[in-house]
Amino acid sequence: MNKMNVILKNLLKLEEGPADCIRIGEVVAALKKMKRHKAPGLSGLSAEIIQATEGIGTQWLLDICNGIAKEDCIPEDWKSSVILPIYKGKGDPMEC
Repeated sequence: MNKMNVILKNLLKLEEGPADCIRIGEVVAALKKMKRHKAPGLSGLSAEIIQATEGIGTQWLLDICNGIAKEDCIPEDWKSSVILPIYKGKGDPMEC
């Protein structure tokens, strides 16, 4: 699952009816929970990049997520991900 999908899923937790606005503290908490040193998704953005921008990146992500919640429409490219197995020198390389 794409990292942005995970962030969005954790932030929105949509139920029936209109979604509440996401608060900045929820975005900060979700970013802190994300593992560091992981490959970015199709967007090229990793949690570290957003965290490094401090308030600007967090506000940007908040605005995007609240816009999606308001419009009730997740972008199509957020619904896909690419998974590439990488052999790390342990076990059978044909089983990675």
